[in-house]
Amino acid sequence: MNREVILTEDGYAKLKEEIEHLSTVKRRAVAERIKEAREFGDISENSEYDDAKNEQAQLELRIQSLEQKLRNARIVDTEHVNTESVSVGAHVTLRDTKSRSKKRKMIEYSIVGSSEADPKNGRLSNESPVGKALLGHKVGEKVTIPAPRGAIVYEILKIEAGDAG
Repeated sequence: MNREVILTEDGYAKLKEEIEHLSTVKRRAVAERIKEAREFGDISENSEYDDAKNEQAQLELRIQSLEQKLRNARIVDTEHVNTESVSVGAHVTLRDTKSRSKKRKMIEYSIVGSSEADPKNGRLSNESPVGKALLGHKVGEKVTIPAPRGAIVYEILKIEAGDAG
């Protein structure tokens, strides 16, 4: 059973670029390594040849995996996301209601599909604990996210169409 892959338009384009790069530049480089390794003589005891063939197999597996993602992709138009509630493709501004500082901590996330997640850059997967908890909630609502050091409570301040990442 093939699982649906949720991608933003940007994520879809990056996936296509990666496939193109791997299929052309990287394939040529690996083929060149194999050719050079063959020139060393007996391939039955040639570690360079074995390494190059292994790299080729991993490369083909990666290309196949990425192409499968594209086939199962559902593209989310981040510019026309419904901003009534949090959904994939939305950019959300939150306030940590339990923050001890006088100026409560504000945080922004773009909610994306799991294959585009990059938490360090504010891109949360819709399958992550925070992303999953936020889905479907509206501006002004408070959302509690269980965490190892105690629950985090965010208030949703703003939901926008578009992607911050």
